[in-house]
Amino acid sequence: MNNNSQNSYGQILKSSVLIGSSSVLNIGFGIVRTKALALLLGPAGVGLLGLFGSVYDLTRTIAGVGLNNSGVRQIAAAVGTGDAQRIARTVTTLRRVAYVTGALGALLLLIFSGPISRLTFGDGGHAGAVALLAVAVFLGDISAAQGALVQGMRRIADLARMSVLGAFYGTVFGVLIIYFYRERGIVPSLVCVAGMGILTSWWYARKIKLERVVIAWRQTLEESSTLLKLGAVFMASSLMTLGAAYLIRVMVLREFNLEAAGCFQAAWALGGLYIAFILQAMGADFYPRLTAVADNDVECNRLVNEQAEVGLLLAGPGVVATLTFAPLVIQLFYSAEFAAAGEILRWICLGMMLRVACWPMGFILLAKGERNLFFWTELVSNLVFVGMTWLSIGTFGLAGTGVAFFGLYVVYGLGICVVVRRVSGFRWSAANRQLALFLVPVVTAVFGVWYVLPRPAAVSIGALITVWVGGYSLKSLCRLIPLARFPQAVRGVIRFFRLETANLGG
Repeated sequence: MNNNSQNSYGQILKSSVLIGSSSVLNIGFGIVRTKALALLLGPAGVGLLGLFGSVYDLTRTIAGVGLNNSGVRQIAAAVGTGDAQRIARTVTTLRRVAYVTGALGALLLLIFSGPISRLTFGDGGHAGAVALLAVAVFLGDISAAQGALVQGMRRIADLARMSVLGAFYGTVFGVLIIYFYRERGIVPSLVCVAGMGILTSWWYARKIKLERVVIAWRQTLEESSTLLKLGAVFMASSLMTLGAAYLIRVMVLREFNLEAAGCFQAAWALGGLYIAFILQAMGADFYPRLTAVADNDVECNRLVNEQAEVGLLLAGPGVVATLTFAPLVIQLFYSAEFAAAGEILRWICLGMMLRVACWPMGFILLAKGERNLFFWTELVSNLVFVGMTWLSIGTFGLAGTGVAFFGLYVVYGLGICVVVRRVSGFRWSAANRQLALFLVPVVTAVFGVWYVLPRPAAVSIGALITVWVGGYSLKSLCRLIPLARFPQAVRGVIRFFRLETANLGG
């Protein structure tokens, strides 16, 4: 393996560790937060929280016009030129546009709060709470623009700190407000967390020194053209994803009840908890790096294969562990009332494993600026998700929501392979094909024994396989990445198990 590949693998691991460390703390806060909210609100209250969250996310996506994503790309491109004036102009334009679009989004939510309440909850009784979400939308839009500056400058450590503080504020203020006000405190807690997000993002954004520039509003409109065109594609993608999630929650609510919606929300949140740090690392560091080499197909495809390989090695042990201990995980994070979420969670874990493999390929379209292909890929994927959910609920009941998520990534994985092969000539590396031949049978076996063996036997087998997969992943990472690039605590584990010999052989 050449030095470039080792350095690339090392950079992937470094960003994953930084984001992953923040995710570990976030998980700790998440355990406290979700457990407290489950006990305070019960399944029905958690379902209500999920529905309000969907309304907020949808409105934020529309109001943001994809600026958080397009802003990252434009800032990263400006930084690549080394032109301080261009960087300052891009940042100033981003901030001004965020203020305007955030205000418009908040105004729209205020005006349509009644119809949104009736569409979501079946009556207008929650219109006042929906209107109050407008404040959170405005604050969230400004905070996202500040976050785009931090990410675009590739200040990954600050990005990780922002994530941890966001989780901390969400736990402290969210739990306290809901403790005193129960269901009536759900929306005020979202507003409070958004307000604290403004302070956090401002604190880290202010550390970035920019040239002082004077830009007239007419020039801002001209500068914002590229930002908004690219942002519109990101917005459409996010809107379709959140719209699909919103429709599925409403579907579950209408087909079953609010308790079932709460169980789906619980499984959905836990399914992405462990995988989140891998996907966040892709967005935080991998995407800007891929954009820099987007014109070189060979280099682009190499980076995608390397990111997928490290992602799968990091995801494998966590997915197998969650498949094994799903009921225990549900009770740990929530309570026995959420038992129905266990089966949904297991299917979502299967889909998440495929998601880790597929996501790096999707970034090829973004890095190369293939806006139309990206849009149509996302549109078809979300239509498939909603359609599969509708069919699966009728066949498998509430667990069908998880079955549909797994089915989505089977279809998406096949489709995105065909698309990126035409765009960049992408092929899976021999290392990734070998890794798939190992992980697919293992994950399938852990998933399947649950249905053919008594629970104690299935858990025991799953626990043993989890340890085995963990050892395999660590040993494989040691072959790819220089020992010095591992965190100090991990180096001690590697030396204890004498895995450094594999590393030296790389």
